Amino acid sequence: MKVLWVCNIMLPAIARQLGVTYSSREGWLSGLLDRVAQEQGHNRIELGIAFPVGEDLGELQRTMQLGENVSCRCYGFRENLDTPEVYDETLEKRFAEILADFAPDILHVFGTEFPHALACIKAYGRSDRTLVGIQGLCSVIAEEYMADLPAKVQRQMTLRDRIREDGLKQQQKKFRKRGEHEKSALLMAGHIAGRTDFDREQTARINPSAKYHYLNETLRGIFYHDRWKRAACEPHSIFLSQGDYPLKGFHYLLRALPKVREQFPDVHVYVAGSNIIEAAAFQDRLKLSSYGKYLRKLIRENRLEEHVTMLGRLTAEEMKEQYLRCHLFVLPSALENSPNSLGEAMLLGTPCVAADVGGVHNLLTDGGDGMLYPAGDVDALADRIVEIFTKEAIVERFSDNARKHARVNHDADQNYYRLIHIYREMLS
Repeated sequence: MKVLWVCNIMLPAIARQLGVTYSSREGWLSGLLDRVAQEQGHNRIELGIAFPVGEDLGELQRTMQLGENVSCRCYGFRENLDTPEVYDETLEKRFAEILADFAPDILHVFGTEFPHALACIKAYGRSDRTLVGIQGLCSVIAEEYMADLPAKVQRQMTLRDRIREDGLKQQQKKFRKRGEHEKSALLMAGHIAGRTDFDREQTARINPSAKYHYLNETLRGIFYHDRWKRAACEPHSIFLSQGDYPLKGFHYLLRALPKVREQFPDVHVYVAGSNIIEAAAFQDRLKLSSYGKYLRKLIRENRLEEHVTMLGRLTAEEMKEQYLRCHLFVLPSALENSPNSLGEAMLLGTPCVAADVGGVHNLLTDGGDGMLYPAGDVDALADRIVEIFTKEAIVERFSDNARKHARVNHDADQNYYRLIHIYREMLS
């Protein structure tokens, strides 16, 4: 069977071949590609992969070797990822060219967050052979985007926001527009792949006639090795994998920390991802967003300057080191489907506290693998953190159970066989 994958990023294996920089943002796709490559001959999958590229690569179109005796047809398309709310009709023409060259039996679109998802589905025109894999859901994110921020903060516009036309209200409006494209794409898809109660319910509301397939994710291979040990971690340290926009809930954690500090004055938070609170130099202050400004206000008012470290963007290896080094991983988001960061932490056995939102309960069992708390409840979040720091016995139990649960959810073999079953079912 010939299957065309349409991805939101250039996969690292392809980027390394081309000698260009790459993102590991959707690292689970690399895990899936590795597994497909191992079995390529056995299941007779001829794989094509389409992904956005910069102007320097143009409309890339070539066969590439991704391993020993493993090749795939690679296609580039140009899309302005800085304005994902804008639909570009010329993408339909490019996908028509890609589809004519590769002639796939199945179109597998990973994610609905960018307009190219709608463009390729339109160009293909076969709902019965179109599978859309759910990652986030922009239409729902738009409604939860502000994550209980004060109304004054929501309306605030810094100089950076005005120049870029990218204040919080504008960001929310952009997600609503992306949500419209997402709904159009889902309405044209005959098959949907998801992994949580949340994404099944939400996609059924949009397109009740589409067939839903359960398909979990295979994460990056590096997270399947090594395990967290209490004796090796920094006591009372907290790791947050992202905090650069309201939905990720960094502000909830900052509001919870004063209560934690009453019992653990040495508590320290490490945050990966873009540093939106940097303001050491005058130029940095000019670049502050309204959300970054609000985070700085919370840090200042709660006297947390010595308790927060922004780590910047981390490689997979650096992320793993941070999971193993911290005492606790916290996921305070206002909305998530099935966050890979939580899966990575659980694979390593890092103790976890997470907001009970979206599909998180499908990954982590409250009281068994870690702790859930009502989303947005900063007192409950603080109490869960204190409990983890205080009760050594439950931490070891959580760590063991989380590793076992995550290895079932993210089992590479089972996820691969499930994917092949879905493809064959679509063809039959």
